[in-house]
Amino acid sequence: MRGTYGPDQPYTALAARALRLWTANERKWKRKLLHRIGVLWMAAGPDDAWEAGSLEMLKESKIPYLRLARRELTKRWPQINFEGIDWGVFEPHSGYLLARSSCQAVVEGFVAEGGTYRQAAAVDGDLESGDMKALPLSDGSQLRADRFVFACGPWMGKLFPRTIGANIQATKQDVFFFGTPAGDQRFNEDQLPVWADHRQPFMYGIPGNQGRGFKIADDTRGAVFDPTDGERRVSDPALQRAQEYLGLRFPALENAPLVETRVCQYEQTPDGGFIVDRHPAAVHVWLIGGGSGHGFKHGPALGELVAKLVLKDVETNLRWALTRFSRKS
Repeated sequence: MRGTYGPDQPYTALAARALRLWTANERKWKRKLLHRIGVLWMAAGPDDAWEAGSLEMLKESKIPYLRLARRELTKRWPQINFEGIDWGVFEPHSGYLLARSSCQAVVEGFVAEGGTYRQAAAVDGDLESGDMKALPLSDGSQLRADRFVFACGPWMGKLFPRTIGANIQATKQDVFFFGTPAGDQRFNEDQLPVWADHRQPFMYGIPGNQGRGFKIADDTRGAVFDPTDGERRVSDPALQRAQEYLGLRFPALENAPLVETRVCQYEQTPDGGFIVDRHPAAVHVWLIGGGSGHGFKHGPALGELVAKLVLKDVETNLRWALTRFSRKS
């Protein structure tokens, strides 16, 4: 959960709103979902335009931050080897989210407010027709509404092959958890922030929490992946890269044991931006997706925005419109 996104983009402001809404929902639901242990963004050079451009956006959005020189980074976090790093952006009020618990909390909150939650699959059919009045479901029923919102993650391209198609692709992302030395607390969340090393490859991680070990992952987009039938097995080369990086950046974790792996997926658009737009053939159908590896944190703010678009017929942000893909083709 961070606001560092480079210059001239809508995501820092969206993250700032999401931070406030996450906090409000935690109070409302009496559940801790956002762990504000801080986020450290490492910059390789003194004039990195991407990181430097992020500072002005953070300031405009009123997300607290510190620009730290390498000597300050080393003093604060001596357990990190800052070789190749010149400076960093530290967001003290940002952190990490518990995604599974957050989704469960949203469902429970929705039902508590009178909503109806059903788990079923959309039956294959032509969802692209402009006169859709009912959505057939796998349990034999139909979902009737005057407006429909499809937020189907990596399956959006399969459901809407003509409108979205390959403009959303699922990519395979391997995630690793390593065991930390017995009794060594330096790699737990009370002594280390979430971190992101914005170089090649772009590595990031979350310190030990919930007894799951030290998380590390490569943000580089992986191979195209089938989210339904793809096997959730990490690759040996990806593991080797993670181990080599771990030994470089966190020397005390060199040769740390692997305790857990996960295969996740990004729902990637060509430009890494969201899709928030009406279906071109049906003004009552909205298509929401393209999280591209950074969508979840924005959930409360994006939901608020989509509700306004759908209920008040407001026009979408052109950055997220479907027409941007046709303009580039």
